[in-house]
Amino acid sequence: MKTSFFVDVRVAFLRVLSSAILLWVTTLSTAQAHEVIPSIGDMRVIDGEVTFDVRANLESFVAGINLTETADTNESAQAATYDELRALPPEALAAQFEAFWPQMAQGITLTADGAPLTPALTSVSVDPVGDVEIVRASTFTFSAALPDGAENVQIGWNPEFGVLVLRQMDVPAPYDGYLEAGALSDPIPLAGGGQATGWETFIDYIPVGFDHIVPKGLDHILFVLGLFFLAARLRPLILQVSLFTVAHTITLALAALGYTQFMDTFTQDQFGIAFIDIVEPLIALSIAYVAIENIFMKGISPWRPFVIFIFGLLHGLGFASVLAEFGLPDETFVAALIGFNVGVEVGQLAVIAVMFLIVWQALRIDRGENEVGRGFVLYGVLFLVGIGLLATNADGVSSLLSAPLGVLENPGLLLAITLPAMAVLCIASIQMRYNVDAYRRIVAVPASVFIATIGVYWFIERAFL
Repeated sequence: MKTSFFVDVRVAFLRVLSSAILLWVTTLSTAQAHEVIPSIGDMRVIDGEVTFDVRANLESFVAGINLTETADTNESAQAATYDELRALPPEALAAQFEAFWPQMAQGITLTADGAPLTPALTSVSVDPVGDVEIVRASTFTFSAALPDGAENVQIGWNPEFGVLVLRQMDVPAPYDGYLEAGALSDPIPLAGGGQATGWETFIDYIPVGFDHIVPKGLDHILFVLGLFFLAARLRPLILQVSLFTVAHTITLALAALGYTQFMDTFTQDQFGIAFIDIVEPLIALSIAYVAIENIFMKGISPWRPFVIFIFGLLHGLGFASVLAEFGLPDETFVAALIGFNVGVEVGQLAVIAVMFLIVWQALRIDRGENEVGRGFVLYGVLFLVGIGLLATNADGVSSLLSAPLGVLENPGLLLAITLPAMAVLCIASIQMRYNVDAYRRIVAVPASVFIATIGVYWFIERAFL
């Protein structure tokens, strides 16, 4: 009877899910969040000058948005200014950026053989307004005269300008760099030859992949935690994570090689929307699905491995959209792709390891270990640590009173809230240890309800808002 109830609930959920997808597909629009994208700079040496052609979101620069701390311009304090700039005609935005340039130039570090150079703005090109909900492409060019006999240059800019993907052009073995958080490039030989080896590229792209899980990939973090909370045992967890890893590796590789481009062409022709704008709501649904199934199932169901594999394919397309923003170096493509994927896996394993360490004592006690006193002490300390973290982020906590969902854009604050919340649930689980499935009912199910709620909210936001 109980099994039949769970099956009925699952069938009902799938029917609601399919109805939501149908509604979403029939009401597709090109609206999308004002995502923060990397700036891409092409470096050349022309007539004794080093020149940089940079494709970037000029509105975010002029508005004063800190692109290192912001994932979506709609969530920034300067969102209204950004939207006003986004609606300006090309010549007006170009004039605004030219007025802003002296301030930006002060935040650019440019040297030749260690001697500072002064960058000068030479041109600005802005696309027409178009759909104000889509990031507008703009390009600005700046240059600096090189001293006689200069052999190499270095460049970087302030963290608030965000990521700079730097590509050297028109030389053999060109330099490729991914500069974030105010990083300065390595010395770049002007004659070429500064290209990283395959091993160096592999190492360089590991933190890029990790960064897109921790702290930037909250949706992927919640999906992995959804897998964890079904059964925090090694065998089922390894099975689920392995299937997820294999699946997203397949689509990440195919997309990076350009074999999924036809899907974007199809969705643009049929719905007037980029393929990634269909993938992102489906990723949100995948989070909701695994979490909701956790509530009603105690172990891996016959269909769950197949569902996880399909969702893994979707998440791989999501990772690929990140790489598509700045591309991969042609000469060391495979090394960069593998390094990025390794970084993603390390990030996922780190998330699982942290959560396992948090609930480990409650799990042991639920499985019969007589360590109750130790558990209460451990979770008491964990609760106090979480409260301490909240106290150090008083501004973030106060902002939640007016915008509770802002916590989803603040990983540090979310962690500070998670620690005491999980500590309270684990204490309750220990206190109720004599009840059947105390850990699952008091820790895993409430955590899954929280994850499912966020997944459903994200689907509605990404598909309809």
